[in-house]
Amino acid sequence: MVTDHPAGRVPLGEIALAFLKLGIIAFGGPAAHIALMEEEFVRRRRWLTQQEFLDRLGAANLIPGPSSTEMAIYIGHSKRGWPGLIIAGCCFIIPAAILICFVAAAYVRYGSMAQIAGVLYAVKAVVIAVILQAFWKLAQTAVKTKLLGLIGILSATLFAFGCNSLVVLLVAGTLGAVPALLIVRKQLKGKLAGSAMAWLISLKPKIFASKTLIAFAGAAGTLAAVPFSLWRLFLTFLKIGSLLFGSGYVLLAFLRSDFVVRLHWLTEKQLLDSIAMGQVTPGPVFATATFIGYILGGVPGAIVATVGIFLPGFLLVAVSGPLIPRIRSSAFASAALDGVIAGSLALMGVAAWQLGRAALVDPLTIAIACVSLLLLLRFRVNVMWLILAAAIIGMIHGGMIHGGMIHSP
Repeated sequence: MVTDHPAGRVPLGEIALAFLKLGIIAFGGPAAHIALMEEEFVRRRRWLTQQEFLDRLGAANLIPGPSSTEMAIYIGHSKRGWPGLIIAGCCFIIPAAILICFVAAAYVRYGSMAQIAGVLYAVKAVVIAVILQAFWKLAQTAVKTKLLGLIGILSATLFAFGCNSLVVLLVAGTLGAVPALLIVRKQLKGKLAGSAMAWLISLKPKIFASKTLIAFAGAAGTLAAVPFSLWRLFLTFLKIGSLLFGSGYVLLAFLRSDFVVRLHWLTEKQLLDSIAMGQVTPGPVFATATFIGYILGGVPGAIVATVGIFLPGFLLVAVSGPLIPRIRSSAFASAALDGVIAGSLALMGVAAWQLGRAALVDPLTIAIACVSLLLLLRFRVNVMWLILAAAIIGMIHGGMIHGGMIHSP
């Protein structure tokens, strides 16, 4: 039996159980997670009204980090403040983190087996299709103007030629804000100059509180030393969690830029395997960080990576409540955010191209990717059915190759 709490405080135990359940069954990525939350907390439990849910969803999309996890944190905070914030977020994340640790342990031990390799060989093709589907749908919403389209093309070009992903986003946000900046400049020259300046001064402490974390994480992420350490692993994921806008799939571009290109801690194959494993498990897409952390540093690495990538989401949700309405009312901040999102989608598209070259290696993987993309776009098939089908195909394929190797003269 579900107890209604439309306006009152919800017991912390009930919050924990609700989000533990979601963390176990939430397959399909951020959009699916948010749909499950709407069903659970608006229609079934009636913890929030439809408008309250939409307000929090808009706020989650305006700050860096995993939107579905931040939705969980927002909902917990709305019902029980800081204790609810921590419990809701942790209970949504922990099931996926624990499960992916077991998967990572099996990968480390058995990753060279033909059957496991076959599963990954086929599932990677589905992952590419999922990325392309997400890119297509998000681009239709995010590219609102010709300027944003040009920003996306420029960002993709810069990233493809090796420009640092953070620099690309900075350029994209700056260009996106130029038209609004010109308007603001004209306003400042008029009678509203005094009131606008007073508003900016009043807003500055709150902006500084949010930017301090992001600036620290960004500076930490520029450490260029190659040797592995848990501290550097934590700082790298802290940077990613603090600066990543858009869908969880944009994470792929950041992971490749840091762990494959800059630090050389992962190969292209290991990154694709990590992404594939993240798709197989329920919960946040960002749990891919747990898998990477385990590969690099065992259980301590998994814990450090998980805390690093999710910690900014908790902090940003806590400080963004009073700031979100002012961001929405600021033409400059909204325009800059639109530019950042266009740049993020460009990074996502380039990463899909680069990873696709490593995943689509023969007619079978190309066919799996094409069929998966068609089923996703045309028939909206749940991605888990595609992953399951690809896993079966991969196991059969791996077994056939293994058997052929054994019986070959």
